[in-house]
Amino acid sequence: MITDPAYEVGAWSLRECELNLDLLPQSESVFALSNGHIGWRGNLDEGEPNGLPGSYLNGLHELHPLPYAEAGYGYPESGQTVINVTNGKLIRLLVDDEPFDLRYGTVRRHERELDMRTGVLRRRCEWVSPAGRAVRVTSVRMVSFKQRAVAAIAYEVEPLDEQVRVVVQSELAANEELPHQPGDPRVAAALESPLRPEEHFADGTRLRLIHSTARSGLRLAAAADHRVSGPDGTQLSSESAADVARLTVTSVLEAGQRLRIEKFVGYGWSAARSLPALRDQADAALVGARDTGWQGLLDQQRAYLDDFWEQADVEIDGDTEIQQAVRFGLFHVLQSGARAEERAIPAKGLTGSGYDGHTFWDAETVVLPLLTFTAPRAAAEVLRWRQNTLPTAKERATQLGLRGAAFPWRTINGDEASGYWPAGTAAFHINADIADAVVRYVATTGDEVFEAETGLELLVETARLWRSLGHHDHAGAFHIDGVTGPDEYSAVADDNTYTNLMAQANLLAAADAAERHPRHASALGVTDEETAAWRDAAAAMTVPYDEELGVHQQSEGYTRHQRWDFAATGVDRYPLMLHYPYFDLYRKQVVKQADLVLALYLRGDAFTPEQKARDFAYYEPLTVRDSSLSAYCQSVVAAEVGHLQLAYDYLGETALMDLEDLENNARDGLHIAALAGTWTALVAGFGGMRLFDGDSLRFAPRLPGALSRLAFRLLFRGRRLRVEVRPASATYTLAEGEPLEILHYEEPFTLTSAAPVVRDLPQLKHLPQPEQPPGRAPRRRAQRER
Repeated sequence: MITDPAYEVGAWSLRECELNLDLLPQSESVFALSNGHIGWRGNLDEGEPNGLPGSYLNGLHELHPLPYAEAGYGYPESGQTVINVTNGKLIRLLVDDEPFDLRYGTVRRHERELDMRTGVLRRRCEWVSPAGRAVRVTSVRMVSFKQRAVAAIAYEVEPLDEQVRVVVQSELAANEELPHQPGDPRVAAALESPLRPEEHFADGTRLRLIHSTARSGLRLAAAADHRVSGPDGTQLSSESAADVARLTVTSVLEAGQRLRIEKFVGYGWSAARSLPALRDQADAALVGARDTGWQGLLDQQRAYLDDFWEQADVEIDGDTEIQQAVRFGLFHVLQSGARAEERAIPAKGLTGSGYDGHTFWDAETVVLPLLTFTAPRAAAEVLRWRQNTLPTAKERATQLGLRGAAFPWRTINGDEASGYWPAGTAAFHINADIADAVVRYVATTGDEVFEAETGLELLVETARLWRSLGHHDHAGAFHIDGVTGPDEYSAVADDNTYTNLMAQANLLAAADAAERHPRHASALGVTDEETAAWRDAAAAMTVPYDEELGVHQQSEGYTRHQRWDFAATGVDRYPLMLHYPYFDLYRKQVVKQADLVLALYLRGDAFTPEQKARDFAYYEPLTVRDSSLSAYCQSVVAAEVGHLQLAYDYLGETALMDLEDLENNARDGLHIAALAGTWTALVAGFGGMRLFDGDSLRFAPRLPGALSRLAFRLLFRGRRLRVEVRPASATYTLAEGEPLEILHYEEPFTLTSAAPVVRDLPQLKHLPQPEQPPGRAPRRRAQRER
């Protein structure tokens, strides 16, 4: 999108200078506002035209049947889908009885700006009606970080040249008509008008609608209140029905006069609370918002974001697109989880209904690292949600004949919602990914209470799963057979290297945590025999290696498979899963997304530098990146082994995944993991940051030729750090906190708040750059001369 002339590249904002209706669905995603609890897509205030209407509450979903051609034991019986809840952002305008609709009349000017410092979406439009009446409409929209259940809009209309009569209708609207979605008609029928009316109310400036879902049994309340200011004679009336509650404001405006409406919206939902309780909850949110006032909400929003940027900002010199993109990514990742509070982070956040609103393994693997180092409370809340779903995960493990917990591949409420078991149930690595997120959070924060009360249980139950899923062979080696790793073009393989290494770390972490917290471990039934079995399995874990080729295998026997015929595969045949049967993909050497290479990053301690370089060179020509989850990881590993230009090219791909709509599906919502991966590619890639020795950090910074400076901030064990990388040196600053021992490459030093520490960067060995499959190389980003 930012390649379209309608969009400007700015350091702290995304600005659209004119309305392009062809890009409206994508713009609704990039201009979405959320706080992790409430999500409002960037639909126009007046509701139409639209690409995909969207108002979401994290976790609120409806159930639908999962159709199967043939039934099988253990198949999930129903799916879950996020639903479009009551729309509180709708404000319609009539000018002398003609609807304000940008498809008619003349648009003289139309601008929208997502401001990432203030956390608001601004809009300014000058429009001439078909009858020749000219008005200016401005609005500012926000979803509050501070007041979790509140969103608000300030809306103004003024005539530009002569008197006009305006009618403004501010609404709460449920069961909006949505665009037709291809797929099973039984699913569509289950989700058509998913909200059943229970109560409607309108009195003065106050509105309320209460609905419930038919199958999932959830109840939703949405309420609104208003402050209206206008010239004498301005009149107000309100009304409500089952699916709409409306405040109507009429006024005659002379040139120079304005009608201003401040709209406060409160939401609440629950699976257990009564209708009166939920009504009171939504009304209470409104009271808090009105007492704070519009300006107060803006001030709270700015203060919240000032604190966030102080501890999370990334600065880049040499590439304005990447500078905008990394802040765009940081902002949207924060929006996805800031106030989720024991809810998941969906793959699209709350920016759209893509992937049915499900969360996947990438939340823990790609999104939580960013939040752990910049907004750790949000990361902890996601892991507490996983703990809350443990009873369901344990039931699933029992159903599969296993011990411990088997977490779902995709879900909203904790139940498995994947109907395709080779790429769903068999992808057991989700359990180790959750454990890895626990270990990272505890190492980064030092939060021993969390480890004892939440982390330990997650580690124990996932370790139990691995011990029961795997087995020792006659020689004592431990194998995990019949599993699917991150690469979705391989399935049900033996000893997937990524899975085995992550399981190994999971087993050891569980045993170590049980020793640190013996009382809590005993309450979970952990014994010395059990922890010893975990350690034995970890020590004997199989890691497939091809001695002849000198590379690690993605899974046992993988390197003897026939290579995919890339030369005969046209560029129009990607993504492969839409043009070739999975049967063919599964038995060939072709990689959808980084798998073995992801292990090189997340379990880098298990490989030598030479092995990393050889493995990366082997898997690059096989990896087609038919997934948005691949480029960030390839960027990190490319930087580590010395391919800085390639790493920079991959950085550009993950950073611009949605801003340039590289996968042609930004209309369904943003790729939150790809946005988080931008931060990872910069901080872990070019910053070279790794956790070291459990409670410290190691940096091995290096810059591509295009960048003259990279600076990033992060939180670590109660400290605030800032790292600045230039072509020949790195500067480490402790902005706040106790002295910290860290590593610059292999050199340890103590960092204190007394003074920054400057270290020179070593010369890197330049390796021949590996090739990618024909037509699948990342777009090359320009090198800057030094």
